[in-house]
Amino acid sequence: QVQLVESGGGLVQAGGSLRLSCAASGSIFSSSSMGWYRQGSGKPRELVARIRSGGSTNYADSVKGRFTISRDNAKNTVYLQMNSLKPEDTAVYYCNLRQWQKDYWGQGTQVTISS
Repeated sequence: QVQLVESGGGLVQAGGSLRLSCAASGSIFSSSSMGWYRQGSGKPRELVARIRSGGSTNYADSVKGRFTISRDNAKNTVYLQMNSLKPEDTAVYYCNLRQWQKDYWGQGTQVTISS
């Protein structure tokens, strides 16, 4: 079983920064990929960023140049550094771990950006 615990959400003004963390525990394989998704009010959940075991990354176009995903394999932790935040970044952010074609999700952390 895999458990994901997110932290770091909150309320910031537009232009500010936040750093999200997600610690994974349980049966974690080195081949797993980790990522962040978000879901705004009344919107579908969307991929924000993903990082694979080898370190390659991909980002949603809307966050490229502003967000950076990284991971510490020794700690089974993934981070999302969010800079130049915009009101449209307001959402619940979910951590995701994918291994052996199975997805695991965190409980979500609220990020609110005021204008």
